[in-house]
Amino acid sequence: MSERLKTYEQAIDFLFGRINYERINTEAYSTSDFKLDRMRRLLELMGNPHERIPVIHVAGTKGKGSTCSMLASILSQSGYRCGLYISPHITEFEERFTIDGIQPTKPEFVRLLNGLLPIIAEMDNLPGRMQPTYFELATALAWQYFIEQNVDIAVLEVGLGGRLDSTNLCRPLVTVITNISRDHTHVLGSTVHQIAYEKAGIIKAEIPVVSGVTHVDALSLIEKTCSERNARLNQTARDFQILNRRTDDDGNVEIDAKTSASFWTRIPVVLRGLHQASNSLLALAVIDELRQQAWKITDDAVRDGLRRVIWPARVEVVSTEPMVIIDAAHNWESARALVATLSEDPVRRRRILIFAGTKDKDVAGILRQLLANFDTVILTRYLNNPRGVSLEDLGSLVESISSHHPHFAVSPISAWTLAKRLASREDTIVVTGSFFLVAELRETMISEANHASAAAGSRVVGIRSSTS
Repeated sequence: MSERLKTYEQAIDFLFGRINYERINTEAYSTSDFKLDRMRRLLELMGNPHERIPVIHVAGTKGKGSTCSMLASILSQSGYRCGLYISPHITEFEERFTIDGIQPTKPEFVRLLNGLLPIIAEMDNLPGRMQPTYFELATALAWQYFIEQNVDIAVLEVGLGGRLDSTNLCRPLVTVITNISRDHTHVLGSTVHQIAYEKAGIIKAEIPVVSGVTHVDALSLIEKTCSERNARLNQTARDFQILNRRTDDDGNVEIDAKTSASFWTRIPVVLRGLHQASNSLLALAVIDELRQQAWKITDDAVRDGLRRVIWPARVEVVSTEPMVIIDAAHNWESARALVATLSEDPVRRRRILIFAGTKDKDVAGILRQLLANFDTVILTRYLNNPRGVSLEDLGSLVESISSHHPHFAVSPISAWTLAKRLASREDTIVVTGSFFLVAELRETMISEANHASAAAGSRVVGIRSSTS
């Protein structure tokens, strides 16, 4: 394409028109479709921006996004200009690459993509399936933005797996692997050991590794890979642990912890859920590693960063009467963590579930974690992605593994309307099962919550734009 993109809509349409594995059924592709040679060539044509920015690189099945967000917030509070690259986005594409919590403006995004068009055109004409994909271009845009904005450091979340992920062409200061369980099994493998092999692919020779892995099969693979690559391993439970977790009368959580070089007291855990204490611990262990590499990060900056962390759609409370929670749990372990968080509510409210699933996920495993903990179930299918499980299949699955007789809604918005009609002010509504479901509902739900709370002068806060 030689013609410049003039509007944001044109830019988004162009980008979404590329091969997009987030929107293709997994039966249609395999690991052979992921080629680091393609990403390497793209970065070479850009002048290798990935070689000029120090990185914290984070992979894992669960907790990697939260851990990335915590680390980026801490580094920003330490006075460093910190880039954060995540996926997928929830509402706007530009959420994927932010600096100090601020995403690029729409005109900046259009300018960045226009700058890549000559390179994209050159690669599109190369033989051997070298046309850059949606995710590869998203990663390239992040690198270009971070270089232009002179970031001091970047935190990169792996998109899928690790070994062949577009983010794996980086030069990390620390490699982080959060907990590992079964997910994306069609691409990454059907066993935890196979999945761990893909995640361990981000481990670099002589670069320290911080690991939150607990599954015995995954742990043995991580240990073996670190040994082979002479990468010093800091492992949860052995090298760092939570000493105490406390909750005050207002529900505020703090932990005391020990890491390899530090004792930490009264560390705030703002994100909801027992699992977020573990993610916070992982972030503290990474801070230890950075301090040993002469990065100046004070204890106060750590506490301030963790207090300010924002991570939407992870046990996110958007209103209180009724209690409305959005959570992008999309595997059984995330669903189990959500249920554990709900169990901490001292008031046993009636719970209403809005659920949609994705074809390549363990939908049965997710539902087995959720169904026994809800009084009413509303099944729906998200509209903007072809990977959604049909209402018929979801209904059959729910009735085969539980005594629920679910409600059906043809769209997420109609499911939300039904849930509001069924709920009293004392009840809890939970939206979960897929990022795609959350993406279609979150903006509407927050807008309604903001409208309802406007008289009190309060506002629900999400990822910030430089225009806000």
